[in-house]
Amino acid sequence: MGEDMLDRLLEKLDLAQKVRLLSGATTWRTAAEQAVGLREMVTSDGPAGVRGEAWDERLTSALLPSASAIGALWDEDLVEELGGLLASEAVRKGVDVVLAPTLNLHRTPLGGRHFECFSEDPVLAGRTGAALVRGIQAAGVAATAKHYVANDSETGRMHVDVRASERVLREVYLAPFEAAVGAGVWLVMAGYNSVNGATMTASPLLAEPLKGEWGFDGVVVSDWGALRSALEPALAALDLAMPGPHGPWEASLVRAVQDGHVPERAVDEKVRRLLRLAGRVGALEPHRPPRTPAFGPEDTRTLLRRTVAAGSVLLSNRAVLPLDPSSLAEVAVIGVHAASPRLQGGGSAGVFPAHVVTPLDGIRARLEGLARVVHVPGPGLGVPPAPLGADWCSDPRSGRPGVLLRLLDEAGHELYAEHRLSGRQLEPPVMPAARTVEISALLRPQATGEWTFGIAGFGRMSLALGERTVLDGEFPCTTDDPAVVHVNPPLHTVRATLETTEPVLLTARRELVPGAGRATIVAAAAPEPEAAAALAEAVRAARDADAVIVVVGTTEHTETEGHDRADLSLGGHQDELVRAVAAVNRRTIAVVNSGGPVELPWRDEAGAVLLTWFPGQEAGAGLADVLFGDAEPGGRLPTTWAAALTDAHVTHAHPVDGRLAYDDGVHIGHRAWLRTGRRPAYWFGHGLGYTTWEYDAVHAPAEVTEGSSFTVRVQVRNAGDRPGREVVQVYLARPESTVERPVRWFAGYAAVHAEAGAPATAVVEVPAGALRHWSEAEGAWRTEPGTYRIMVGRSAGDLAWSGALEVNGPREVSGATG
Repeated sequence: MGEDMLDRLLEKLDLAQKVRLLSGATTWRTAAEQAVGLREMVTSDGPAGVRGEAWDERLTSALLPSASAIGALWDEDLVEELGGLLASEAVRKGVDVVLAPTLNLHRTPLGGRHFECFSEDPVLAGRTGAALVRGIQAAGVAATAKHYVANDSETGRMHVDVRASERVLREVYLAPFEAAVGAGVWLVMAGYNSVNGATMTASPLLAEPLKGEWGFDGVVVSDWGALRSALEPALAALDLAMPGPHGPWEASLVRAVQDGHVPERAVDEKVRRLLRLAGRVGALEPHRPPRTPAFGPEDTRTLLRRTVAAGSVLLSNRAVLPLDPSSLAEVAVIGVHAASPRLQGGGSAGVFPAHVVTPLDGIRARLEGLARVVHVPGPGLGVPPAPLGADWCSDPRSGRPGVLLRLLDEAGHELYAEHRLSGRQLEPPVMPAARTVEISALLRPQATGEWTFGIAGFGRMSLALGERTVLDGEFPCTTDDPAVVHVNPPLHTVRATLETTEPVLLTARRELVPGAGRATIVAAAAPEPEAAAALAEAVRAARDADAVIVVVGTTEHTETEGHDRADLSLGGHQDELVRAVAAVNRRTIAVVNSGGPVELPWRDEAGAVLLTWFPGQEAGAGLADVLFGDAEPGGRLPTTWAAALTDAHVTHAHPVDGRLAYDDGVHIGHRAWLRTGRRPAYWFGHGLGYTTWEYDAVHAPAEVTEGSSFTVRVQVRNAGDRPGREVVQVYLARPESTVERPVRWFAGYAAVHAEAGAPATAVVEVPAGALRHWSEAEGAWRTEPGTYRIMVGRSAGDLAWSGALEVNGPREVSGATG
């Protein structure tokens, strides 16, 4: 859409109409304006899948592997395909704006939301995010780069003031956003946090470098509920306040303009950007024909299955993988996560998949007719109970699997009732007279003993078993974090003994309190088995099996939005479980189901260690492909893994007096490990395949001119007996620098495929920016002339070649005389 057209549309709007466009019309929609033919634009959470406008388990979505798994792909073409899938899902659900990618960094391994971020490294995060942006927007759906900027931990995230130097921001935390802008992203989301004293919705960083130096011409949108005042964000470069209705701008921005506190041209600029976005997504086309999703169900499953294998990282392998199905008579699949895997992280980005392939499902399907598969859960995880599901409870009114949801008025009379599939109801229907949400279910307990029941929400809440009330109390809301209020309210639990396996009616009630949301979650868990007996059963199964696949991982209580992690332990008896089964069967494969780093104290005892992250809906299918050699584990670590938390470099994420100092400076992730000389369990870039590679020759320039990009060509050879993929990585160093530098830093990569015994050439393009640093004294990028080192290898800690690179100052151009 041309600028002249935007001018003509603006001329049709008065001040009140303009201001109305700058706040959301609903939680997920922008405002419409008939005067310019503008319809509402629909937004949706997006990193894990496109949920749409409602938290309703009946409205299903394709569930992608977590962003950390996508960061492990090191494959921008595949990332673009996944962006296309997100766009297709958006089209299917009538969504115009996908709130992804998340471009914050893995600064500390304790970050609770690492599963939603790509990497510790700004270059890898930027390249991956840019590819996802291209994939989404190629289909006319908007992508959103978030959360701008330094929103890298969850503790105190609503109000924390991050303190970082201009150089650190420019070289590290802003860099992935700059890459997204370079890819043409249409929205950037300002985070909840502050940076150097200014809240991000009113930060000068929105103007410079975002809209000025980088030339971002899209919309800056607030994170949901991040706008807490009207004047400062209006004077800054924020464009759209979400959610609506009744945001801070609606009440006071017109008066602020009329009183001369905010220039109307500032409002015009914000509206101009919003209309530009509308033109890009087709929201100014009244007769636009309906679009057809590019991906059907089978295409979706195929892509997601391929992605599981491509992002799985083989951390170690002692000649155990791949398993040959013809050599197996019995396989033991062990662990709670094998049948109930963690498929996605907790928080606002959650979606409801139409189906799930668990690890146990995938292994059984692959070995059907070939080998016997035995599943032993082992010890319980010792976590709070999970929300009621449709597998072992039913609607007491209809008898259908699931629960009965009712709204009651002040006198307890029913206003509304419907059948639902889950005890996790984040958005029960709303009506003016409703005072209580009630969820009831007829439980069919499979075991007697001491059960655990729970209810989550705010206000007065109660739980009853039949006629017996087992919990009744007042639970006030003490937070303004929307992820806690609307998605993950605290769960309050109680234990009660069930003496029979006869069905029992569970009834939960939650009072609706103004300002405390309406999310209501009802949970239940059977008695956990005695740990020693469960462990012994797992050992027996492992001893009798030809191979053991033990699946361990984190839970929704340790990796979730709104909370950072307290430690890196898997929790429960999971470490003990892996050690016990590995001790009796050398062909033990430990499958790690986590979104971010965890401690693996048994890593040298297992026959193989395979990291699958949070793998999405096709988890088991993709895992089986890797385990049995139908696909190679293609992933490489996007983040360095410590052997123990005490070895890591940033081991806290807690603000002090409201401030969080980024004292590590430019030394993030693998750079910090190199600086201290400590050795991690696994380096950034690490990952094994099913073949071996030899590095035969490297062709790199001996000198370049400042401001020039250059190319590194690496000849490798597949020295194994099967096809494979190698990810060739290039790092740079400046040993004699006059400014503080990392020991070495990541500059680029290229992946190659080759048949057994065949050569291949990896061509790594290194941009000129890889040599530069930010000069705070000059307020500009500078490239230091002199000698640098180019290093090539398989990870940040495994280098095969090193050579010198002389960087010369710009050549002088002599003019003609006479």
